[in-house]
Amino acid sequence: MSVLREITKAIRITVLIWFLTAIIYPGIVFGVGQTFFQFQANGSIMQNIQGEPIGSALLGQQFRLDRYFQGRPSTVKYSQGKIGKPNGISGASNLAPSNPELLNRIIEQANQLQEENIQPLADLIYTSGSGLDPHISVKAAQQQLEKVARARNLHRQDILPLVKQYTDGRFLGIFGEPGVNILKLNYALDLQEINRRENQ
Repeated sequence: MSVLREITKAIRITVLIWFLTAIIYPGIVFGVGQTFFQFQANGSIMQNIQGEPIGSALLGQQFRLDRYFQGRPSTVKYSQGKIGKPNGISGASNLAPSNPELLNRIIEQANQLQEENIQPLADLIYTSGSGLDPHISVKAAQQQLEKVARARNLHRQDILPLVKQYTDGRFLGIFGEPGVNILKLNYALDLQEINRRENQ
């Protein structure tokens, strides 16, 4: 009889824990997220002026044209939208530092940057651990200023305020380094160009 009582108690405790951890706790987290952090909880999806999604401010994206700032290289394969719109799976290549394929990719990337008179900084030649880092360092953005300004027929001074505007500071003011959000910066440059055309 005591065995049956213990089994019943174990089943009740299991059901209670399942109810708390699988229904109550996720429900509270979902409610708090949708109430206080709706933009972040729904993927931080940015939209253009037509209301179309162009990508997530939390995910790195590839930009191929000279008129855009380039983010970190990534092993993730993206399907591109109008601005970025990644559709990839997080993850690094897992290639060892001694792997010739990795070494060749880094050398090729560094040579290409040097041909464009851009210093091959670490965040412009090395991928991040997740492959989806949306930021580059302020120095890496400054290295690309001349190229982007030339492609858009602008001066450095026209772009610098936007670089500063879309630089995220250290987390809690002390952790990490400031980083420039590439999607926000590139879209702001496109908006600036649209506004300039409309005012001509």
